[in-house]
Amino acid sequence: MSSPENEPEADSTGPAGALPVVAPQLRALRRRASLTLEAAARAAGLSPAHLSRLETGQRQPSLPMLLALARIYGTTVSELLGETVTDRDAVVRAADMEPTVAGGWTYFQAGAPGRGMQALRVHVPYGSQGDIVRVHPGEEWLYVLQGRLRLRLGDTTHRLAPGDSAHFDSLTPHRIAAQDPGGVELLFVHTLLQSPTATLCLGPTPGETP
Repeated sequence: MSSPENEPEADSTGPAGALPVVAPQLRALRRRASLTLEAAARAAGLSPAHLSRLETGQRQPSLPMLLALARIYGTTVSELLGETVTDRDAVVRAADMEPTVAGGWTYFQAGAPGRGMQALRVHVPYGSQGDIVRVHPGEEWLYVLQGRLRLRLGDTTHRLAPGDSAHFDSLTPHRIAAQDPGGVELLFVHTLLQSPTATLCLGPTPGETP
């Protein structure tokens, strides 16, 4: 697996160029965490010169870099991006769960935004994304509500029935697929720090490269 420094930086001409200017926030949060430039860079898998360029706005960070820095600084990607978190309700009503489709999966936000964990209710149709291997920072927990799930962790394949659950480190290469033609319904919790990371967790939308 490549380090964050080997990931391509955001280009101002590309989609990631829409990210707000994060340089002052990156520096402020590193200092709040009482980390030197060298220590923070080493922990994030970056060179001090590269992190310095991020903090001075000469480079825009990629998503893996933001994830790594957020974990090191003990914060969220939203805070790294300078977003303010509004008051959040503790309860999410079923009527307020709007479905979103990504790569054939349908998922519903089952938790409040801006939290360190993201909770989803996910429908995985049969034959969708079963060949996509995911590797990313964080942890994942899933619980099978309906149908049967085929979960591959590293070199081991597990078959989960309703009531079964799994909890694993997301750096373990993993694949998720429905075993039955009717698909599978899951409760899903991950710790991707509330960033725009649906492609990391749920796979690419049509036309994108995994």
